[in-house]
Amino acid sequence: MRIGNGFDVHGLVANRKLVLGGVEIDYPFGLAGHSDADVLVHAVIDALLGAAGLGDIGKRFPDTDPKYKDASSLRLLSDVALEIISLGFQISNVDVTLFAQDPKIGPFREKMSQNIADVINVNRNRVNIKATTTEGLGFVGRAEGLAAAAVALLKESEDV
Repeated sequence: MRIGNGFDVHGLVANRKLVLGGVEIDYPFGLAGHSDADVLVHAVIDALLGAAGLGDIGKRFPDTDPKYKDASSLRLLSDVALEIISLGFQISNVDVTLFAQDPKIGPFREKMSQNIADVINVNRNRVNIKATTTEGLGFVGRAEGLAAAAVALLKESEDV
């Protein structure tokens, strides 16, 4: 078994849609970034890349490459998941924490989990998403940005 962790941060900006876990959320601000800036999915990507020993999201999908401009983070996650499987691993589970004062993700949590589970080809119950505030402290508490942390577990495929 191999474990990896991931962490990502993006600032909130006007005139951009907010995408979290592949779900577009009606909110007055979106996340700044080169791709769709889905901070939740980016943390999952980094956790998976780390577990597989494949570097990080910045190395894999640089923000200097125009082909990733406004790219769906779920598509990037799909690319990573396929590579991990091709290396002889199975994705066992993913656990993600979103740090957000606002918006509340309760109504979207199941869809976010299902989106990620579908892309990485695991049962929905193997993708856990939770959220916490920072009690008004720091950039998250001031609603200047969102952060996410993820842990992923890989195991060697039984087909190898």
